[in-house]
Amino acid sequence: MNPIPLAVALLAVAAVLHPAQAADDAAAAATIAKSLGISADNVRPSPVDGLYEIQHQREFAYVTADGRYLLRGDLVDLKTGEELTENRRRVDRLDVLAKLGSKKLIEFAPPPPMVAKYTVTVFTDIDCGYCRKLHSEIAQFNAKGIAIRYAFYPRSGPDTESWYSAEAVWCAADQRKALTEAKAGAQIKLKGKACDNPVAEEFQLAQDMGIRGTPMMVLPNGDIYPGYVPASQLAAKLAELGAKPKAPAKG
Repeated sequence: MNPIPLAVALLAVAAVLHPAQAADDAAAAATIAKSLGISADNVRPSPVDGLYEIQHQREFAYVTADGRYLLRGDLVDLKTGEELTENRRRVDRLDVLAKLGSKKLIEFAPPPPMVAKYTVTVFTDIDCGYCRKLHSEIAQFNAKGIAIRYAFYPRSGPDTESWYSAEAVWCAADQRKALTEAKAGAQIKLKGKACDNPVAEEFQLAQDMGIRGTPMMVLPNGDIYPGYVPASQLAAKLAELGAKPKAPAKG
């Protein structure tokens, strides 16, 4: 059975609670979708009357109900200080990482009997200097209760040495060992043809998310944290986030 698209499900719920508004929203979604050539599933009511949020891949904008006027930029509630558009991005980042799945990431977690307090996804390039520095301190991150999950983003792009190195690491019998050796400067070579690997998928995902540099961290609440940061500083940031409300539910 195919899952019901989120936008359709939300409109169905709204139709029960507020029939007239739901009908207006559905009509506006159809008009906007036709005007912009996008799916109506990517059109949602925004917190501002008369404006609808649209999503294209990892980008967000706002459109009037007649599909005529489009606003680019972030929506902020000046009364509460809530970053409404950035909240949507946070949710979207977590959603796409969940769809990618943990089996396509290489994880370095705290060793037993320690239990990870936080899990951070890091887009990495094997040949990036600060990526190597971060990995050389992986034990420090683990000691702070931080598990690091790596996704590959070879910045030089397809058919380059960094790309082939990422594929070789993924196809190695011991991925963690191969990645650690590669980060230390060892040449990890493919033995035969490349295996089925997620390097291209993760590279495209990083591009869609607007990631250009490495390392780039995606925190548990969906925030992105660019560049290298020491374990103690990251732990403090994660503890601060843990004391704040979680990212809003999708909708």
